[in-house]
Amino acid sequence: MTQLTYCLVVRCGPHQQSQALSAIEFARSLLERGHKLERVFFYQQGVLTASSLRSPAQGDLDITKQWQQLQKAHEFDLDACIAAALHNGIVNEEESQRYELSAHNLAQGFALAGLGQLASATVTCDRVMTFGANL
Repeated sequence: MTQLTYCLVVRCGPHQQSQALSAIEFARSLLERGHKLERVFFYQQGVLTASSLRSPAQGDLDITKQWQQLQKAHEFDLDACIAAALHNGIVNEEESQRYELSAHNLAQGFALAGLGQLASATVTCDRVMTFGANL
C-alpha cells in the first residue's frame, strides 16, 4: 500500500456534531491505515473548535479534546485560520497582547495560521479533504 499525505480542512463548528465527528473519524481511519496526516486546518465556523473556553452540551462529545488527543498521539498540525479565529474572538497570547485584550483562549495544541499554510499544504499533500459547510 502506498502511504499518502493528507491535509484536512474543517469548515463546520464543533456544535455540528455529525460533520465534526466525520472529520475526526476520517483522520483516525487514515492514520490507522498508515497514511500521514500533515495538518488539519480549521476554517470558517471550524475555528470554534480551537477555543479553550468551549463547554459542550450534556451528551455531546468534546470535539476540541478529541482533536487534541489525536494530535498528541500522531503529531500533526492543528491550525486555526487566524482571520476567522480573530473574528470569532479566539486569540493566542501574542494576538491578545497585540490587540490589548485581557485574556487569550486558543486551546492547547492549536496554532493560528494564515491561508498561506493551507495553500502550502495543497501543494505538499497528496490529498486535501474538506468537511462541513459554513452555516
